[in-house]
Amino acid sequence: MYQSSRRTFLKVGAVAAGGALVSRANIFAHAATTKDAIAPRLSQFDYADVQLLDGPALEQFNRNHAFFLALDDDKLLKPFRQKAGLPAPGDDMGGWYNFSNDFDPPKNMTGYIPGHTFGQYLSGLARAYAVTGSKPTQEKVQRLVRGFAPTVTGKFYEGYCLPAYTFDKTNIGLIDAHQFAGDPQALAVLNRATDAVLPFLPEKALTRPEQEARPHPNIAYTWDETYTLPENFYLAYKRGAGERYRQLATRFLQDKEYFDPLADGQNVLPGQHAYSHVNALCSAFQAYLVTGNEKYLRAARNGFDFVRAQSFATGGWGPNETFRAPGSGEVGESLKSTHASFETPCGAYGHFKIARYLLRATGDSRYGDSMERVLYNTILGAKPLLEDGSSFYYSDYNNEASKFYHQDKWPCCSGTFPQITADYGISTYFRNSRGVYVNLYLPSRVTWMQNGARVSLTQQTNYPLVPETSLEVKLDKPASFVIALRIPAWAGPQTMVTANGKRIATDIKPGAFVPIEREWKNGDQIEISFDMPVMVEAVDPQHPNTVALLQGPLALFATGDLSVKISREQLLAARQESHGSERWIVKTEKGSVNLTTFSSIQDEKYRLYHEVNG
Repeated sequence: MYQSSRRTFLKVGAVAAGGALVSRANIFAHAATTKDAIAPRLSQFDYADVQLLDGPALEQFNRNHAFFLALDDDKLLKPFRQKAGLPAPGDDMGGWYNFSNDFDPPKNMTGYIPGHTFGQYLSGLARAYAVTGSKPTQEKVQRLVRGFAPTVTGKFYEGYCLPAYTFDKTNIGLIDAHQFAGDPQALAVLNRATDAVLPFLPEKALTRPEQEARPHPNIAYTWDETYTLPENFYLAYKRGAGERYRQLATRFLQDKEYFDPLADGQNVLPGQHAYSHVNALCSAFQAYLVTGNEKYLRAARNGFDFVRAQSFATGGWGPNETFRAPGSGEVGESLKSTHASFETPCGAYGHFKIARYLLRATGDSRYGDSMERVLYNTILGAKPLLEDGSSFYYSDYNNEASKFYHQDKWPCCSGTFPQITADYGISTYFRNSRGVYVNLYLPSRVTWMQNGARVSLTQQTNYPLVPETSLEVKLDKPASFVIALRIPAWAGPQTMVTANGKRIATDIKPGAFVPIEREWKNGDQIEISFDMPVMVEAVDPQHPNTVALLQGPLALFATGDLSVKISREQLLAARQESHGSERWIVKTEKGSVNLTTFSSIQDEKYRLYHEVNG
């Protein structure tokens, strides 16, 4: 059934893609009706402007798009219809998604948050329509909004443990349905949904200790995430939902406990739930855009720096979903104590969002460096969703690690997975009045108007397995503008950029965007050859001899006999088996050890970190 649905989708998508820019022109006219107080240095392209080409990112996006397009509408709407007292045909999806008398946290999480990911599935489909122009996808988005509308009632939240958590996802689903799929009633439905949830929300954002101090029937009621609400409230306000959404965003900004100390350089992350507090940094950034208050930019920037300072070599963070105290060595100790190392689709989605926001605000290429680590070493290697709701949730960096599905069906990571894969394109390129910025090296094409010329930039690459990429410029008339290339901070001195076969005179500075400004003509070519060094990186300062091997942005994982001891020198002598191979060879006294990328690992045991001599 799934394969048949996917084939149908691919045929429809191929037909629709040709007319995508024209057919969606009016939809993108639904853009923000209020202007930000701050204009970021870089702008984001529309989803329709960027087309992924053949490669792992496109394959993963297509798989998720087809999967959610094929999900039964009645099953998705069932928990809402049940609570509203309406006919509720269809099977239960199960897991976290449907009401269940078995819910007994933390022992049994069946029935944990009924309908919680509906808004994320709606959001992912709306973005997928914006990317592809697939008419069946737009029709499904609008059909789901129509089906959801009559279920909106405060009854849904009676006895519900996480009202803010689920409503936040409903919010993004409806405003994305409005913005990207042109749904005519989405904002009206959002306003009714907001009326329904408000009686169940506190007066302000609550910390978890504050929630624990309130009366609660079970521990799950202490896990709500009111502090993530402002981001999507601000987006709803900017997309025309009304002034009250700006006021609601302000109401739920967690200034005293979170943003004020972060803005002052205090690291208040230790002990906090990892993903939701990274997601909350996005609220700070939207507050900065809307209010112009620099405090919120400092909070977002400092918070992200604190996250990166305790990240694994993969770019992932938050073992057991918790940030750790600097200097405690707890990140390194987690390699022995847990297999829940990084909450992957959710964490990668939040990471991409805040990195994309900060890159736009600052033009700092290190945010792109961070995005590519997370891309290649976590989310691109996620196991695909299964029809029964089995979802990849944690990346495992334990000393005896494996890839596995979460024990519960339809968890939160099933909602962020389609959102982040739909966002691959808008994370790859940015622009300003001077030209285009190439942030990620993915097979793709971006199209835009520049100085009166219609321009497309097509990127062909097998990066990072092959340390090079090529870009071809197509335009209907010559035009002068900048093409800026992100040169990662890890890039070695032999990194080289050529234009039409001639080495450019611009200095290649690792850790920066290198601008190439010239009059571009149709068919001009840019080639980048990266000097991609092999290096080792310690898990944390308290475990300097517990190291992972990287080549450029790729973290490499040992497979096979994990008992073989490898020295630092042997790791640094690792060599790729062949050009473009996903296997590296490390030679030891006891024979060769194979290392590979996270994406290529299937069911075998693996190890990321190795104990080496000083």
